[in-house]
Amino acid sequence: MPEETMKTIFVVDDNATNLAVAEKVLESQYLVMTMTSAAKMFALLAKVRPDLILLDILMPEMDGYEAMKRLKTSTLYADIPVIFFTSLTEPADESYGIELGALDFITKPFSEPVLLNRIKHHLELDEVIRKRTNQYIARTEELVRLQNGIVFVLAELVESRDKNTGGHIDRTTRYIEARLCAMMERGLYIEEIRNWDRDSIISATRLHDLGKVAIPDSILNKPEKLTAEEFATIKTHTLVGEQIIEHMMARTGSAEFLNNAKLFAAYHHERWDGTGYPYALRETEIPLHGRIMAIVDVYDALTSERPYKRAFSDEEAMSIIEAEAGTHFDPQIAMLFCEIKDKIALINLRLSL
Repeated sequence: MPEETMKTIFVVDDNATNLAVAEKVLESQYLVMTMTSAAKMFALLAKVRPDLILLDILMPEMDGYEAMKRLKTSTLYADIPVIFFTSLTEPADESYGIELGALDFITKPFSEPVLLNRIKHHLELDEVIRKRTNQYIARTEELVRLQNGIVFVLAELVESRDKNTGGHIDRTTRYIEARLCAMMERGLYIEEIRNWDRDSIISATRLHDLGKVAIPDSILNKPEKLTAEEFATIKTHTLVGEQIIEHMMARTGSAEFLNNAKLFAAYHHERWDGTGYPYALRETEIPLHGRIMAIVDVYDALTSERPYKRAFSDEEAMSIIEAEAGTHFDPQIAMLFCEIKDKIALINLRLSL
C-alpha cells in the first residue's frame, strides 16, 4: 500500500518489546509511529495528527487514563479515536476506559488477527461517522443560510412598510450583538445566556417588529402624533408578531430560533415596573429577550429622526435610559448599556451614514 494512502497509528507503551511487536504486526497496512510515554505522544501530536491511537494504561508519570482525559478535553484532539492497549483484564478497568471515551479495550498479549480486525473496523467506522458528520454540517449550514435569507426578506418587508424607521433593524441587531458580548464578559445573567446560540439569537432579533405587517399604512406612517385609538392599534403588533411566529412553530416544530424570535416580538415593549404591554409583566417576569430588546429599541427610537421629533444625541439618549433604569428598563442591563455607550455610539454612527 502506498505510504501516502496509509492511515497513521500512534502506539504508546513504555515497554519497548510491546512497541516492536505491535509495529511488526501493523506496519504492512499502516504508517506506525511508536513512543514510550504519553508526554512524547502529546509532543508529537503538535506535529502529526494520527487516525487512531493505541494507548497503554500502566505507564509511569502519566498513565493512559490521565492521557485519555487530556485528549478528550482538548478541542484539538478530542475526536481522535483511541483504543486502550493493555495488560489489565478486570471488567472495571475496561468499563472505566470506555467511560473516558475509548472505542475499545484490547488486552495483551494480543491475537494478531483480533488486533488487525478491530483496528480496521474502528477506522472504517470513524470514516463513515466523519463523512456523515460533514454531510450533516453542510446540510445544517445550508438550512441556516436559508433561514437567514427568509429572515432578511421578512425584516425588509416590515421595514419597507414603515417609512419612519429606516435602518432600525440593522442597528438594533448590531446593538444586541454588542450587548450580548458585554453581558458575557461581565457575567450578567450568565446562567441564562451561557447556552444561547448567539448567531441564532442575533438573527432572531430581526423579527421583533414582524407584527407591524398587520398595522394599516395610515397609522404606521402617520407623520403626526397618534391618537389614543391609533396607538392602541400600534400596540397590537407585539401580539400579532407573537401569533405569526407561533403559527410558524406549529407548522415547522418548536425550533429554538423561532422561540427566540417569538420572545423578542412579544415582550420588547414590556416595562420593568409593570406598565408596559401587551401583558403588563413586571421585572424578571419579563423574558430576558424582551428586557434586552426594550433598551436597544428605545435607544434607536430616541437617536432617530421622526416627522414628529428630532433625533436625540447619544448623550441625551443614554441619560434618558439611565434615568429610566428600574422603571422602564431592567436596571442591571440599562447600566451595562450605558457602560458600553462609546461602542453603541460608534455602531450608530457607522450605520446612520
